[in-house]
Amino acid sequence: MSDEVSVEATGETVGEAKWKALRDLELAAPGLDKASVHFQVVSEGERGLLGVGYTPARVIASVPAPEGVDRGDDSEQAAHVRALVERVVASLGIAARVEVSEEDEEIFVTCVGGDVGLLIGKHGQTIDALQYVANAATFRRGGGKSVTIDAAGYRDRRRATLEGIAVRAAERAARGERVVLDPMTAVERKVVHERLKETDGVQTASEGTEPNRYVVVLPA
Repeated sequence: MSDEVSVEATGETVGEAKWKALRDLELAAPGLDKASVHFQVVSEGERGLLGVGYTPARVIASVPAPEGVDRGDDSEQAAHVRALVERVVASLGIAARVEVSEEDEEIFVTCVGGDVGLLIGKHGQTIDALQYVANAATFRRGGGKSVTIDAAGYRDRRRATLEGIAVRAAERAARGERVVLDPMTAVERKVVHERLKETDGVQTASEGTEPNRYVVVLPA
């Protein structure tokens, strides 16, 4: 993995694209040495006929990761997850810094930057898809830790959503129905189990295999 931070930006001119890329790069890599920034001009842009319409100029700006970004303590699995997320973030043209921490059973990834809303996507579809891919990739490589990817506090909002799903599923189960929820990570399944463990008349169980393991809510 290359210890490098890259962003892509567009503008009416190459100069404007470079300025935007540098601004986004400063968000993604605070404290960067501007002298070490490398610019790659992908397209110089083109003005339309008689000044109507134009193809924007595209520039990629790269800089070595700041020394303050400590990657030396990453486990092999965490390093693989970091590389995957950084690659996706860069390919989406999002200016974000990827921070990784580990616990005994989980790897936490937090994306920090000004436009991480693009990474979250509508109703969390993009970040949930990225989290699913990260978990699938680590399990294929034999990793045993669950991966949680967060940005702008999305996971706290997701927790509230999961608890609402759990309550509605419990209401159906209390009427005698066996309710199968969508596949979730181990952390999300735990939210559902914890929310319903004291609920009378229902019980929960996890079924399936990773990364497609899911919660079933059924009558007690």
